[in-house]
Amino acid sequence: MDKAGIYDRLTQVLEDVFDDDTLRATPELSAKDVDGWDSLTHIRFLLTVERSFGVKFSTVEIAKMRTIGDLAALIEART
Repeated sequence: MDKAGIYDRLTQVLEDVFDDDTLRATPELSAKDVDGWDSLTHIRFLLTVERSFGVKFSTVEIAKMRTIGDLAALIEART
């Protein structure tokens, strides 16, 4: 899957998890930029991403992710 496709699908996941149609997945977007992104929604978001892309992330990988760009790069490497 190409980067544009990854970002499009991540945008859909963001919109669904946070119930906000204005959210857009961009490389620099992080949790601090999204209202309501707390530890529980973080888990829900990552589980939804894993299901959507058919991938699994380790705890170490999750801890290293700081931005949507980091997440997209990991997804690209796995798909």
